[in-house]
Amino acid sequence: MRHLDGAFNHPFLGGQEKSKETKYVETLGYNYLPQPKNTTTWLPKLTLNGKPSWNSSELASFSTESRSVLKNNKAIAPHTLVPDNDSLLILSPLKNNADHLERYFELIDSLEYPRHKISIAFLVSDSTDETQQLLMEAKQWYQEHSPEMRFNRFDIFHQDFFYSLPRNQRHLFAKQRDRRIMMARARNYLWTRALGNEQWVLWIDGDLEYYPPSIIHDLMAYDKDVIVPNCVIRKKNKRGKWRNKLYDLNSWQETRKSRSLLESLDDDTFLAEGGDSPYITDRKYLNDFDEDEGLVPLDGVGGTFTLVKAHVHRSGIGFPTWLFQHQVETEGFAKLAKANGFGVFGLPNYNIRHVTE
Repeated sequence: MRHLDGAFNHPFLGGQEKSKETKYVETLGYNYLPQPKNTTTWLPKLTLNGKPSWNSSELASFSTESRSVLKNNKAIAPHTLVPDNDSLLILSPLKNNADHLERYFELIDSLEYPRHKISIAFLVSDSTDETQQLLMEAKQWYQEHSPEMRFNRFDIFHQDFFYSLPRNQRHLFAKQRDRRIMMARARNYLWTRALGNEQWVLWIDGDLEYYPPSIIHDLMAYDKDVIVPNCVIRKKNKRGKWRNKLYDLNSWQETRKSRSLLESLDDDTFLAEGGDSPYITDRKYLNDFDEDEGLVPLDGVGGTFTLVKAHVHRSGIGFPTWLFQHQVETEGFAKLAKANGFGVFGLPNYNIRHVTE
């Protein structure tokens, strides 16, 4: 991670009176002291217009490089239906995410959405890196020293679940049920603690590489209870050239064959897509739809970038930690939402990108 000079110093405060200092940052059960002012920080300096100047050209260059990948995004976004600027709560459960936080906030800062309408909340759990401290630096920087970029609310919660799994075992089927249940517990903890009077909730992974600045307006314009874009990842083919492949296998539509499989399973059978799963579900993933297809109904969703109307959560729809129709966590959330009459949809040709693993 790149480090930039000037921990909490606003370069244009001069002799003006500085804002009140933050004495501590509250998280559940703990008070964490901020770092001294003479330490280096990963946060950007402010420009004359009060916006952050990230010491990186990656966002601009990546946007240019990705035009071919994202060429359909604008075409399928119903811009004639741009909604009012409703309040939005961004939620991100994080674990050992320090290396990705600079990119995370760089993308957040690129969003074309009124800043005063955005609240943001994090849950840090079972982390052994600097994720917690970096978030506290970010909170102080945005909320006290960057008036133009101040969030309506910036909350940090801390709750350990005492669960650890080597990264190279994350996708093993034998580990999936316990892992996904822990993720469901983290998501439920976060939204029940953080949700206020916002009209929308946006779940964002902490390690995304790119999404368009207009994405919030684009997704809101469809006016759906739950909606997801198509999350891809760059992989090298046998000739060494980069190609985009489907990343999020958790967003899918049931098919005749998959429903037949469901009918044959015992109630306590857990399903998970990909990896070494013993079950071939024959579900239809977002990359299985035609290039000219726009909005499609889904039966399962992932959590890389998931926009939810807040009344869905307020009605009691969370992330199951028990098997609901053979699913837990985000796929279970989609199944539970549909069972309660809410609509769940995806955009097969609206692409975002996950970091290369």
